[in-house]
Amino acid sequence: MRTLLSSRGWIRLAGAATVLGIALVGCSASPPKGLAPVALVSHVDLNRFMGDWFVIANIPTFLEKGAYNAKDTYALDPDGSVATVYSFNADAFDGPRKQYHSRGFVVDRTSNAVWGQQYVWPFRADYRISYLAPDYSTTVIAREKRDFVWIMARTPTISEAEYDRLVGFVKAQGYDISRLQRSPQSAGNSGAR
Repeated sequence: MRTLLSSRGWIRLAGAATVLGIALVGCSASPPKGLAPVALVSHVDLNRFMGDWFVIANIPTFLEKGAYNAKDTYALDPDGSVATVYSFNADAFDGPRKQYHSRGFVVDRTSNAVWGQQYVWPFRADYRISYLAPDYSTTVIAREKRDFVWIMARTPTISEAEYDRLVGFVKAQGYDISRLQRSPQSAGNSGAR
């Protein structure tokens, strides 16, 4: 049992080091040369934004590859930071449920649309609420580097027309949409397992 715990510790350490590497690479918040900054929502009501957001499509990070029933859950803490839980089933709809925790820090208090997302202290990754439906039913989270993007919704599925419209929005922000992948969501998914 002692060896197993030691192996788990090394696996966690390696995972943290990998996340740290991604956070370091993602610290730049400047757009690539020749591209304008990504669009930003003029104002986000943080209380309305909290709760579950199902990942409809994304350009995935290494942690998101093979994710089924993926969702982000946000909770506003009294200090103004946002506790974030990314949960998913690994490699199949009936795969084991996994969770990753991070914390969002609102950088732009005028719009509440620019955050620093912290996976490993003290590094914060660029996180921008680029689109938000007026009824808070869909959102697009972008990054200035155009390396990762997330189309999310309050429900596990959206209409094809809405999906196509949001993909068009992502493309207009300068993303290579050939890298965009639909996230598998099962019918009736509540995200819990």
